[in-house]
Amino acid sequence: MLRRLFALTIQFAAAASALAQWSQFGANQRHTGNTSVVGQPLVRTLADVVHDPLVPDEIDPTSGDLFVHYAGPLLDGDDVFMSYKELIFIGPFQGIPRWSVHRLHWENGQLVEKWAQPSDWYPIPDGAGIWEPAMQPVLANDSIYAPAMGGTLLQLDRTTGEIIRRINPFGSLDVMTFVSGPPTADSSGNIIYGVFRLQQNAPWFGDILASWLVRVTPAGAATAVPFAPLVTNAPAPNALCTWEFVFGSTQHPPSPNAVAPQRTCGAQRPGINVAPAVASDGTIYMISRTHFNDRWGYLVAINPDLTPKWSQSLRERFHDGCGVLLPPTNCSAGAHAGVDPDDNLPGSGRVDDSSTASPVVLPDGSIVYGSYTYYNDRNGHLMHFSASGAYLGDYPFGWDTTPAVWQHDGTYSLVTKENFYGDPLLRTAPGHFVTQLSPQLQVEWQYRNPSRTICRGGSCADQKFGFEWCVNATAIDAQGTVYANGEDGILYAIAQGGIPLDRFSLSAPLGAAYTPVAIDAQGRIYAQSSGHLFAVGGVPARKRAVR
Repeated sequence: MLRRLFALTIQFAAAASALAQWSQFGANQRHTGNTSVVGQPLVRTLADVVHDPLVPDEIDPTSGDLFVHYAGPLLDGDDVFMSYKELIFIGPFQGIPRWSVHRLHWENGQLVEKWAQPSDWYPIPDGAGIWEPAMQPVLANDSIYAPAMGGTLLQLDRTTGEIIRRINPFGSLDVMTFVSGPPTADSSGNIIYGVFRLQQNAPWFGDILASWLVRVTPAGAATAVPFAPLVTNAPAPNALCTWEFVFGSTQHPPSPNAVAPQRTCGAQRPGINVAPAVASDGTIYMISRTHFNDRWGYLVAINPDLTPKWSQSLRERFHDGCGVLLPPTNCSAGAHAGVDPDDNLPGSGRVDDSSTASPVVLPDGSIVYGSYTYYNDRNGHLMHFSASGAYLGDYPFGWDTTPAVWQHDGTYSLVTKENFYGDPLLRTAPGHFVTQLSPQLQVEWQYRNPSRTICRGGSCADQKFGFEWCVNATAIDAQGTVYANGEDGILYAIAQGGIPLDRFSLSAPLGAAYTPVAIDAQGRIYAQSSGHLFAVGGVPARKRAVR
């Protein structure tokens, strides 16, 4: 009976595949990370493909961490499109990385490669201590659009992988012009993405030369509008913006009324790894920052005709610093209640270029964005804005997370990770959680990662506070089951109420990059670990138990 019901679910899922396509980062143009099908139980590995064979050489020798971000798979029916990385050799000993898009197809229970198409994309140079950005394509108009050199896109035939055209809004190819983050496809098939141009000799110490928001129609016509005028309330590039006190032996703030130093703001540009979100009315939401100062960030709303709608600063929104989230011992004597001790002001949502957080448009039209804050143990804040730009509040975790959304009972819930980064004074129950929030960002339930022991090289050690959730975007199926991968190398299925359903080991524990989870039209679950893309599912021999 259970097998028959599962088969009927699969048939329904196949019929509804148009509703279940995972066409881009966050599944859809609103980045809600949900699907209309039921996920398969986590019973066995259906496929294991290596998309980054360079991982052994990319692991940081000091920390053992992997400072590389990866794209999410694009799923449509039995097709899987995935970004790959490889090493190609020029001359006898010179190797350089190359990125490509591969089409994989399910045949007789196997994931078979159909084509591979290289791109001349390469990541923004790491001069600012950022993690390597992801090369994230998007599926639309029966094509794959892959980021490429010079702020361009390669439009690929989805069936053959042949290059249909290079879409170049700028005429020439400039090697210092970069696609800033994942493109987004809207409901009309337009592709929207950010671009900025760095100086050749001073990419991070000199200001950017220009930035744009680009829209490409299904016919391939590209429009690039200057980005800075969209951020209507931003400071001038040469203005001075408040920065932070110098780190050292002095406790912050140095005195109760100390004024933090300033630095040149720099021009406006999109945050690296940010994918635009598009609401049902066509409004585009993007995250901006000043080039030299991540404490000056903005949520930007753009009309469908690419004109400014509104922009809201992320600055001085939080009042939970000294004496609130922070014990008095974490701030200097006499510090004002609630301030960020590093600039002595209300806390600001920072746009950190090592993050992959992107805005999410919620079912009521409001928007959330996961910003960075250092003072609350690097947890960041999830910020909430109305469709008209009013600030609605925040939740004190937002670092590198794009929450998924579950619609139910005439309302909705958000699901995010909530990691703990090391200061037990800042948490009453240290640990790493998957957290579900109400529309008002109140906790509905939490599930703590249960793993505690790490074994490497034949020896085992206890992880005092457990393992992080190394997921930047969870996935939610039609029943509200949440799928998330942990730094313990395990993929988890968590039922509503925070009840564990399944756990499936993908690989050995690794200080891994935060990666997205995805679900296809047949309910197969896709997760990444150690440069591998795993598909997990299968019909169970017995009903899976809640444990």
